[in-house]
Amino acid sequence: MTRIVAVHGALAPHRRTQSEITDMVARTCLPEGTDRRVLDRLHRSARVRSRHMTLPLERYGELDGFGAANDVFIAAATDLGAKAVQGALRMAGLSAADVDLLIFTTVTGIATPSIDARLAGRLGLRPDVKRLPLFGLGCAGGAAGLARMHDYLLGRPGHVGVLLSVELCSLTFQRDDASMANLVATALFGDGAAAVVVCGADRPDRRHESVGPTIVDTRSHLYPDTGRVMGWDIRNSGFQVVLDPQVPDVVRRYLADDVEGFLGDHGIKPKDVTAWVCHPGGPKVLQAVTEALDLPEAALDVTWRHLADVGNLSSSSVLHVLRDTLAERRPPPGTPGVLLAMGPGFACELVLLRW
Repeated sequence: MTRIVAVHGALAPHRRTQSEITDMVARTCLPEGTDRRVLDRLHRSARVRSRHMTLPLERYGELDGFGAANDVFIAAATDLGAKAVQGALRMAGLSAADVDLLIFTTVTGIATPSIDARLAGRLGLRPDVKRLPLFGLGCAGGAAGLARMHDYLLGRPGHVGVLLSVELCSLTFQRDDASMANLVATALFGDGAAAVVVCGADRPDRRHESVGPTIVDTRSHLYPDTGRVMGWDIRNSGFQVVLDPQVPDVVRRYLADDVEGFLGDHGIKPKDVTAWVCHPGGPKVLQAVTEALDLPEAALDVTWRHLADVGNLSSSSVLHVLRDTLAERRPPPGTPGVLLAMGPGFACELVLLRW
């Protein structure tokens, strides 16, 4: 089994209250003279108190098109990604030269060379480091990245891998777009990054054996006929969000069977799970997860608090929830945990942990 030895989160520099962000969205997304009561209601119901933004609020109205926003993404993602990886390696007691594989995931900007390539020299990674940039997994990218890291380390058990997620969601908000999907997205999403250091089972340095959980198994499920439930439409203005109101219904339809079947293959039942590390999709999605899995009332407390404090960080969020679970609500050793996230496809990614 592979072991998670460090998780480090980083947030964009400009923290703003939800009401301040709502005012910015009203200025940049609503036509002049539009009644903003729907926007205000959506932002209040998101259960988000504050978020971190890449730019000062007044700069968002100045971003002129996809190219301008993407240039900001490249510069900011490189800076924030470097902080996240350096923090995680420091926690793990490892150096950049120890890293054999760097997986990078995002859905909020594009770059060639990719962000992981731009970070290699800056961080001091070896010239022969393996790189795997992932794009398009959306909110599921953090869980999927851990799963693919596990797959790699099963074949290279002496190696060290780093998963880096950087999501600068505010740069995708669409100016002059008063659609319901855009207004919902502007109510939920914030900017942040996270890095996870994972070691193979034969890694000789076992100093950090008790730091984090082991990854036991993973499972993916791509749901049929759900391609337009969540994603992007690529426009001249950038990434225009696709967000169907039926997302909670899809969760209720599929998630219980996925989780029960996955756990059942290991002789585990949902009631045996001591910690649910769940992506904070939004209030309605979290309520659907709780109902579908028949979870105790407090089972997703860490996720709810993360949503309130910083919003939905897309693929980075589930890794922040993992960090906070380890720091604040560490389960009993040897007990099972589940890390789960859902994203475009529409798809679910499950990771079985042993604490």
